[in-house]
Amino acid sequence: MSFTIALPAGRMALEALAFLTRSGIAEFDENRPERALSFMDRQGFFRIVLARSQDVPVYVIRGGADAGVTGRDVLSEHGIELPTPLALGFGLCRLSVAAHDPDCLKKKHVRVATKYPSLAQDFFFRNGLSCEIIKLHGSIEIAPALGMADCIVDLVSSGQTLRDNHLVEVATILESQAMFFVGRSTYALKTEALSRILMQMQSALSLKG
Repeated sequence: MSFTIALPAGRMALEALAFLTRSGIAEFDENRPERALSFMDRQGFFRIVLARSQDVPVYVIRGGADAGVTGRDVLSEHGIELPTPLALGFGLCRLSVAAHDPDCLKKKHVRVATKYPSLAQDFFFRNGLSCEIIKLHGSIEIAPALGMADCIVDLVSSGQTLRDNHLVEVATILESQAMFFVGRSTYALKTEALSRILMQMQSALSLKG
C-alpha cells in the first residue's frame, strides 16, 4: 500500500521534496521526467502528485492523496478545515495590503485587486472599511498603476516585486508558510505510516530549530 502526498508544483514542491529527503522519509531520483506530474520515491512506497497550490487540498479531501503540503494562505482563503499537524518552516511569506499611497486605508471605499477575495474582504470588513474586490489571477501589482485598484492584497516574501512596481506594504493580513496536512481517512486507514512520517518530520524540525 502506497502513501500519496500532493505538492504544489514549483518552488514549494522542490522545498518539500528536499524536506522529505532531509527527514529520512523518502528519496527521489533527480533524473525523473521534468514534466512528470506523478512519480514514486526510490523505494516505491511514496507517490508524489504535483498540482496547483489551490488544488492540493481538493486532492486530499477527495481521496486522491493521503496528505498534502500547501501554504497556510491557501487553506485559510478557502476555509478548508483538515487536520494540519505541522508547520514545515519553509515557504515563508505574508499576505499583505500594498499600495502606491500609504494612506489608502483611510479612504471611505477601497478598490482591492487580489487573488485572495475571501481573506481580503474579511480583513477590510473587520476593520470597518468598505471595499470592492477585483479578483485577478496574476500580475496583481500592475492594477494600481492602471487605475483599476487603490491597493492590492497579495503574498510578499522579499518585497522586491512590490518595490519594482512602486508599492509599499500598509498592512499584514496573514503570516504564511508551508503546512503538512492530512486527509481524515488517512488517520484511520494508514495510521502506522502516518505516525512514522510525523515522527520523522518532527525530529527534522527539532534539529533545524
